[in-house]
Amino acid sequence: MQVPDLFVSAPGKAILHGEHAVVHGKVALAVSLNLRTYLSLKGTTAGSVCINLPNIDTFLSWDLCELKRLIPYSCGKTEEVKRLDAELVRKLREFVGVTNGNLDTCNMATLAFLYIYLSVFGSGELPSLTVTVWSELPTGAGLGSSAAYSVCLSAALLCANGTIPAALKEWEPAARWCQEDLELINSWAFQGEMIIHGNPSGVDNAVGTWGGMLRFLAGKIIPLSRVPLLRILLTNTKVPRSTKVLVARVKDKINKFPSIMNPVLDSVDAISCNCEKVLSEMTCEPITGEHYNILEELIDINQHHLNVMGVGHTSLDTLCRVTLTKGLHSKLTGAGGGGCGITLLRPETESSVVQTTVKDLKDCGFDCWETSIGGPGVQQHSAASVKEEVLEILKRY
Repeated sequence: MQVPDLFVSAPGKAILHGEHAVVHGKVALAVSLNLRTYLSLKGTTAGSVCINLPNIDTFLSWDLCELKRLIPYSCGKTEEVKRLDAELVRKLREFVGVTNGNLDTCNMATLAFLYIYLSVFGSGELPSLTVTVWSELPTGAGLGSSAAYSVCLSAALLCANGTIPAALKEWEPAARWCQEDLELINSWAFQGEMIIHGNPSGVDNAVGTWGGMLRFLAGKIIPLSRVPLLRILLTNTKVPRSTKVLVARVKDKINKFPSIMNPVLDSVDAISCNCEKVLSEMTCEPITGEHYNILEELIDINQHHLNVMGVGHTSLDTLCRVTLTKGLHSKLTGAGGGGCGITLLRPETESSVVQTTVKDLKDCGFDCWETSIGGPGVQQHSAASVKEEVLEILKRY
């Protein structure tokens, strides 16, 4: 079976407002980052399936004859995503040689790839192909890198199989799939996320699929039709944290001080709703300085609330202090306890201010990128439209 060569990308994600409140039935706003994961898929005649993961220095290859033995466990219609096939996951864990519960990044990425590949192609002929995935996103930083990976895999493999058509026309540099195809991509990406994370919320893969901004409430994910593209600094404090521990910490505080903590959660919910209202205004009327003033105030208030909830960290306090000396406003994004933070940049913020801020943050031992939020979700690209440095990496394998 011959498959077409494909280039696909998907964005990472940040939580703009609503961290931890979402666990308690409040609104969270998730936004796409303009830091992306890129995938190259090439059909070959080698009689094998290969995956290259340069970010983690991994190259893996399997003979098609080996994989065909697993096909009875993966048959089914790719147009209908069923519940995660636990038997196929078990067989794949045996096949990869991972039978305990501790999976490293390489093993999780391998299992997700093989699961989606066999599930998509299992009812027909297995194609020989090489997949290379490289990401601008740091792994394990709460920025949705695994979801972007799963979204890219799902889009490319479904397209290679002909389950969804190519999004790209000959003359286009990049293109997106229709709503129905995006829903299928998202469903398969969620399966990949379940393999990697066990019980994901679905927010990360939804952001990777649709991009822009999503409203998450009580398990329901609603993409917002239009959002402004906002410049930010993204900072990784590189302080490790456990989402599970931080979620438990917030729950303990709520149980101990319900009359204090419940109003805090209500306030965070109101912050999310106010932010959504302002961003909506910014797409349908001239953007003013007052819009940015409100967004900055909401960022400051939310960060204080997150400290009250017990998910702050001295590294995040340092981030907020350093950026505030430059007149910039920051907050954590994700679980907290370290991890990453975002800093809003106004349109008039001079490049010299950004450069000195980045230097100061790097002097603190942090990693820092200037990027934007609210960009497109999963896309198919022409080779000419992929950034030269990314294309060079993808073509190296």
